[in-house]
Amino acid sequence: MSLAEKTRPAEKPRATPGTRDREPRITDEHGRRIRVWELALRYLLLLGVLALTIGPFLWQLSTSLKGPTEDIFSSPPKFLPSDPTLHNYERVADTIPVWDYALNSLKVAAANVVTNCVGAALAGYALARLRYRGRRVATLVFILTMLVPVEGIIIAQFTTMRELGLNNTLVGVLLPGCVSALNVLLMRNAFLNLPYEIEEAAFVDGANVWQRFCRIALPAVKGTLAVVAIFAFMGAWDDFLWPLIVLSDPSRFTLTIGLNYLHGTFANDERLVAAGTIIAVAPLIVLFACLQRYFFRGVGEGAVKG
Repeated sequence: MSLAEKTRPAEKPRATPGTRDREPRITDEHGRRIRVWELALRYLLLLGVLALTIGPFLWQLSTSLKGPTEDIFSSPPKFLPSDPTLHNYERVADTIPVWDYALNSLKVAAANVVTNCVGAALAGYALARLRYRGRRVATLVFILTMLVPVEGIIIAQFTTMRELGLNNTLVGVLLPGCVSALNVLLMRNAFLNLPYEIEEAAFVDGANVWQRFCRIALPAVKGTLAVVAIFAFMGAWDDFLWPLIVLSDPSRFTLTIGLNYLHGTFANDERLVAAGTIIAVAPLIVLFACLQRYFFRGVGEGAVKG
């Protein structure tokens, strides 16, 4: 073959007579073709779910920004406020000590995140990696714990807190949920997905159990730890029934209990309630925004990078 033939650009294959260039097809992740009406139906369902989930929050946000002269019960309803104002948020702070309540909730939620991440990681690693008698029974106990409703054991919890002298304290609010059975099982499944060969190699190199846990297993399950942190924070921040039972001093109320004072006996100010709701939801949005990159990594936990 000559040099000219080697450097000659490759010619495109000619189309056979009677054939036309095919239009690009819409396919799913498995390469199956999706019809146009199926794609449109999927987007309609997604928009419907989005409206059901995000719609109430956006409506509360809109109501919290409406002034006292604007009708919030107009027909048809007006979504965008004509004269947005932040005066309703100032009124919330004037009505109740909302920032003190938020600080109490933040203390409980932050402590709940720490205790759940540490306790669930340790328990999950023990259930997944350590070999001891009764490991399957312990896993079954955690599963059965999830089947017991909170309302069925809340009297026993209250009696226990009273005997320990933790009534009317934030520690009493924190203690019953400091380690959740669901979080323990999530961490157990994450550790089970890790290849045993990695820890065996570390064991051959002389690493003990704590070193294998801290340096190998725990860094590989950051996504599941983010999920546990979000679930623990949401559970402690949104909890209403247990703090209502165990707390009696108004200075130690959490935010969910304090916002209950925004509801009047004979009338409610919907703008005030909406502003308080936004104040309560905002930290959850910030937390998820900070941890979302690790949250969505939880699906691929345990993968070995080459």
